Amino acid sequence: MLARTRWFVGALLGIWRREGLGGFVLRVKLRLRSRPRAAIGYATWLRRYDTLSAADLARLAERSAALAHRPLVSIVMPVYETPENHLREAIASVRSQIYDRWELCIADDASRAPHVRKVLEAEAAADPRIKIVWRRENGHIARASNDALALATGEWIALLDHDDILRPHALLCMVEAIGRNRDAEILYSDEDKIDEGGRRFDPYFKPDFSLDLFLSQNYLNHLTLHRRANIEAVGGWRPGFEGSQDYDLTLRILDRVGTERVVHVPRVLYHWRATPGSTALGTHEKSYAVDAALRALQHYADRRLPGATVTLAPATPYYRVTYPLPAPPPLVSIIIPTRDGAPILDRCLSSLFDRTDYGALEVIIVDNGSTEPDTAALFERWCARDDRIRVLRDPRPFNYSALNNLAAREARGRFLCLMNNDIEILDPAWLTEMVSLAARPGTGCVGAKLLYPNRAIQHAGVVLGIGGVAGHGYKGAPEHHPGYFGSLKLRRTVSAVTGACLVVGASIFREVGGLDEEKLAVAFNDVDFCLKVREAGYRNVWTPFACLLHHESLSRGADTTPEKRARFEAEVAAMRQRWGPVLDADPFYSPNLTLEHETYDLAVPPRLPPLAEAAGGKAPRDRRVEPLPD
Repeated sequence: MLARTRWFVGALLGIWRREGLGGFVLRVKLRLRSRPRAAIGYATWLRRYDTLSAADLARLAERSAALAHRPLVSIVMPVYETPENHLREAIASVRSQIYDRWELCIADDASRAPHVRKVLEAEAAADPRIKIVWRRENGHIARASNDALALATGEWIALLDHDDILRPHALLCMVEAIGRNRDAEILYSDEDKIDEGGRRFDPYFKPDFSLDLFLSQNYLNHLTLHRRANIEAVGGWRPGFEGSQDYDLTLRILDRVGTERVVHVPRVLYHWRATPGSTALGTHEKSYAVDAALRALQHYADRRLPGATVTLAPATPYYRVTYPLPAPPPLVSIIIPTRDGAPILDRCLSSLFDRTDYGALEVIIVDNGSTEPDTAALFERWCARDDRIRVLRDPRPFNYSALNNLAAREARGRFLCLMNNDIEILDPAWLTEMVSLAARPGTGCVGAKLLYPNRAIQHAGVVLGIGGVAGHGYKGAPEHHPGYFGSLKLRRTVSAVTGACLVVGASIFREVGGLDEEKLAVAFNDVDFCLKVREAGYRNVWTPFACLLHHESLSRGADTTPEKRARFEAEVAAMRQRWGPVLDADPFYSPNLTLEHETYDLAVPPRLPPLAEAAGGKAPRDRRVEPLPD
């Protein structure tokens, strides 16, 4: 212990001598920032932040009574052979709603168990808002849902499984969100699971709407509200898609109304019953549900995404949509800034040309003042080997933004690929995947899955707000980690991606003015660029299906000198000044998840006002989330 203390004190004195008082203070700040509070379990989090007292419920009731807009919500619940206690609990959760303008529309799908009719008749007799239709023969969940829908008279339809539970404030939160978003077409909330003992677990704190993620996983799921007119316009639920009938329904409604009016309420409003055989315990429990989802997605792709094919995503029960390349494949200009470090660049170029199956490319090397003879020889050798390689010269002090902007002005490609010189290609189809996404209407920047040399994750999309500006979600996790609800295995919309490997349309790059040379010479220029692209109305996408190795910062080194520290602090200040409110509210990362580190742990406390003190929902933070292709 004494030896360790002496070592620690000696290290602190060494920092003071080498870097001065300013450096010492910065190191302490960074050290404290990198030691977040210990993660807490969900049960503790619920006690602290998601338990309503009697006084809270009374305040919510007052708020409900004062609502100016009070639409009727019809809750559709198909029933079949439901265990008696589950059925009673589901109905009780509806009758306990603080918001009282609802009707419960039940279709019993020819249940044989005597208790089902007994319970339903008793509940209907006790509350006139409960309507029941008795099907004479079992027709499965799609037909039963349609019969329940026929009972509905409300403007909005809420979907409730026959054994699940609504929170008492579920409809109130949804109706408040409708009031703030009168043009909404679909609303969805967060959810968790509940076991036989009433224990809540496995919360899904969802992002705002991302069509890329929704085409990979039905993450809207519970609780979802649709306008009744939309359900009726698309013909209701389709028989033959049982197990994924709600997914199919939502895809067809999105086909009708678009994706810009989908509202997310970031609170757990629904408890999904986890019992053996339920998909709450895993989609493997109902393989027919996966088959139905694949067919529903392919139908959607055939209507909206010409040439796209749908398959299972590797090593998941989720889905991958593969998009065709434009014909002929467009030219991609790969821009690689470099300075000396010939072996690093040589490895990058060798892997690029030996392992990439996309041929329509040019490589623009931007030499930032190299002085070593080996580097000059490397340039000469590679330019002689392949006439698709050019070298531009810019001997000015290192400015990542300026180097890329220079090359972008000289590029001939329809798409640009920003690439660090310490990237190593692993997957031959990496560029095909990224270009096929970048070529889709409305797409801005496309980012790849990057691994450290030890195969830990280096980049899987940027999360705004981590460390005050932005960080890489799941940095350091094992290569095959599934991520939060499969997020590391699924293509999804993100606010930003790293410039270490980024593909974007050349016209979009020019439209937003490229990278910021003045205030963001080294750090955060990629995040700033992505936010400008998003602000211009495009979506940024991360894909796990383009995987590369990143030997991070090998050629430039760490920011340890006083000059580099001062520059970094100025860049942090520039980002906060330009994007402060945006950095604090990433629409694709839940306010219930932490910004203290990159592990998707629970936020302590959540970045939402207490439910009883403020409205229970929120307006979408990015209304133009995704334009549908024509």
